[in-house]
Amino acid sequence: MSSSKEVANKPHVVCMPFPVQSHMKAMLQLAKLLHHRGVHVTFVNTEFNHKRLLKSLGPNSLDGVPSFRFETIPDGLQSSDEDTQQDMLLLGESIKKNFLAPFRDLITKLNHTAGDPSVTHIISDGWMTLFPLAAAEELGIPVVLFFTISACSLMGYIQFPALVEKGLVPLKDESCLTNGFLDKVIDWIPGMKGIRLRDLPHNLRTTNPNEKSWTNCLEAIGRFDKGSAVVLHSFDALEQDVLDALSSMFPLVYAIGPFPLLLNQIPEHPLKIMGYSLRKEESDCLKWLDSKAPNSVIYVNFGSLAFISPEQLVEFGWGLANSKLPFFWVIRPDLVVGASSILPPEFVNETKERGLIASWCPQEQVLEHSSVGGFLTHSGWNSTIESLCAGVPMLCWPCFSDQPTNCYYTCNEWGIGMEICNDVKREHVERLVKELMEGEKGKKMKNKVIGWKKQAEEASSPYGSSSSNLDNFVHQVLLRKS
Repeated sequence: MSSSKEVANKPHVVCMPFPVQSHMKAMLQLAKLLHHRGVHVTFVNTEFNHKRLLKSLGPNSLDGVPSFRFETIPDGLQSSDEDTQQDMLLLGESIKKNFLAPFRDLITKLNHTAGDPSVTHIISDGWMTLFPLAAAEELGIPVVLFFTISACSLMGYIQFPALVEKGLVPLKDESCLTNGFLDKVIDWIPGMKGIRLRDLPHNLRTTNPNEKSWTNCLEAIGRFDKGSAVVLHSFDALEQDVLDALSSMFPLVYAIGPFPLLLNQIPEHPLKIMGYSLRKEESDCLKWLDSKAPNSVIYVNFGSLAFISPEQLVEFGWGLANSKLPFFWVIRPDLVVGASSILPPEFVNETKERGLIASWCPQEQVLEHSSVGGFLTHSGWNSTIESLCAGVPMLCWPCFSDQPTNCYYTCNEWGIGMEICNDVKREHVERLVKELMEGEKGKKMKNKVIGWKKQAEEASSPYGSSSSNLDNFVHQVLLRKS
């Protein structure tokens, strides 16, 4: 076969992530895996985030290779500080109003680029499908929905319309947040036994049926069934019951993950070392970790989007200080609402010998470091699965979105975490940090997470479930002739 025919027959996917750190990272990891399987990839960033990536990673960091390219589209927002996250509501509205035309034009341009295969599929973030579905319908291209959340969280979101129909949400008033109403067990969700209302995604805790974030969420859920296939960043053994239930709801469901372990199977390649971070990572922390004893350090990071109050910052700080244990804490410049992320001088003096604070870090390397013995996390899905891959048990403080569901499964189903109360108190933080790092419960969780790590490694091995699911996805979906 001539090389031009080989190119013409290659599947060409356009990957369109929701333009925030965690969603971009997971989509880029999936794109790398697909490229290694022979797929031509065009990865689409917003202009704002592409600039952030280049600033963080270096001017030539995204040069890619001929069969893996980056393209950009404008986000329709006024330019803002490149070191802070954009306003989510404004971004959501701009996506709905402004993304369709440039995205459609981009695909048309790609289809007329000499030497490249025509676009065969769009892989869209499952939360951002309005304009990809519209463009796909116009151009006759199938859309795959990729969810960067757990299968359990996806199943939770799918129940929102039924919860509305049953009158359970939106909440009648603010008292429902504290009067025990959220402890109601929802016993009819396929594959999810004994889960309470409070353990379902946080979005349902609204009291206003017209709140923009709530109506946007319901609209997105209403499009979940429009894709030709669903891909989830997970692995079969971790969420088998829910994955089985989802497989009866969607035509094709593929659990592919954990991505870090699957990427470890790829030989050295320029794409493999390409970074993901929108913020400059402070890698000096790894030298500091080198100086600490094995399993002695508690790592603290609330992710790229969560915000906390000045009071919560101080309570977490003194909880860590009073534990007398070494800690490494990532505090983003924009982490604290309405104030600078400054801890009191007494805290700094108390912890200067055993604490390290940074504004961002290479999280996977930190979690894999031998000195890290625990992770205090917001229970974002990337963080949860990266901690599991590294064999590190967790303290969970879920903030929003899918995080309560991840926390519930981490603590109750998988046995690898303990939850910190939403109303943060230093005494509670201190007690749980000590229990995690030195207590009997912590030892049991460590053993459990090592077991899950082994199952994750098996799933991502060459003949494991996730490797097979990835191959099946390529052959059954991307290579399938319509």
